[in-house]
Amino acid sequence: MISVFLKKISIINYKNILDKEYELDPKINCFVGDNGVGKTNILDAVYHLSMGKSYFNVKNDQLINRGKDYMLVDGVFELNNKNESIVFSLKIGEKKVLKRNGKPYKKFSNHIGLIPVVLISPYDNDLINEGSSERRKFIDSIISQNDKEYLINLIAYTRVIQNRNKLLKQYNRSVDFDLDTIKVYDDQIYKLSEPIFKARDKFIKEFTPLVLEKYKHISDDKEKISIEYKSDLINNHIENLIKDSFQKDVILQYTSVGLHKDDFVFNIDENRIKRFGSQGQQKSFLIALKLAQFDYLKNETGNSPILLMDDIFDKLDLMRVKRIVEIVNSTNFGQLFLSDTDKERIEKVLSSLNLSSKIFEV
Repeated sequence: MISVFLKKISIINYKNILDKEYELDPKINCFVGDNGVGKTNILDAVYHLSMGKSYFNVKNDQLINRGKDYMLVDGVFELNNKNESIVFSLKIGEKKVLKRNGKPYKKFSNHIGLIPVVLISPYDNDLINEGSSERRKFIDSIISQNDKEYLINLIAYTRVIQNRNKLLKQYNRSVDFDLDTIKVYDDQIYKLSEPIFKARDKFIKEFTPLVLEKYKHISDDKEKISIEYKSDLINNHIENLIKDSFQKDVILQYTSVGLHKDDFVFNIDENRIKRFGSQGQQKSFLIALKLAQFDYLKNETGNSPILLMDDIFDKLDLMRVKRIVEIVNSTNFGQLFLSDTDKERIEKVLSSLNLSSKIFEV
């Protein structure tokens, strides 16, 4: 098992954090304080060092504290018994910079997978309540941390769809519409679609049993859940789909079929969890999803991801809190970050985990 943990983090002008530095415990780090003081932002800074981006849909200029002209997050990791420096920085009007041991990455995608991470957040509700793009992003982020070829194919596929859509928008405005270029884009879609589809299909088949196992434990086996992969490619060939939809795409001015329309449907007792799941059931499902993500990455990479749990115990009954703590303790996790508004609750959680820890009051 590869060992990875964050030893120290310095955060300057990052969102509402002006200047903070934390010497961290290799096992458990807890950030306790009122809502709005920056606990989530500390965890997001750790996520930033691992993934080269915020966990949330934040524009670059929103990463920099208001009135400042730059931000910086500097982390020292222990990776395979060696110190690794990872620095993420941004100046107003300039591109983001990500450095490993002082050397900037040319492509952020080259960093993905070096430091696997899982973040459990109240904002994960978007995975249930929002559109299919949120669920695709979640699935893609897991596969990409373990499969470089998938990430490369996905970036290329996204770019091709964007370019094809631009061309389709020009169709009704231009006499000299470039049909040959559309065909070039179509050929690239054909080539890229099959490996992406196969990777997603394989992943869901391996991932779903892990989610079911986690949810069964959290809920004491009171409800049955399932995940269904929906894709245009399940019963159709991509070439036929693209050709048959061309006239429709011209009218709509975008590519209406393909992997960028895939969805992953979450069910509870054979009904959509979005409509029929209680607040507690939905939260339990999301936590099961993320703990399964942890197990999947650990199994595939041989590396325990850094686990970030942001205010997850709120709105859960004591039985479910107890079972989540049991699962976390039994997974032989690497480094754990917790945030909470309730110091007493965190102290109870820590006493049940019985591992080295630090509490930081924010």
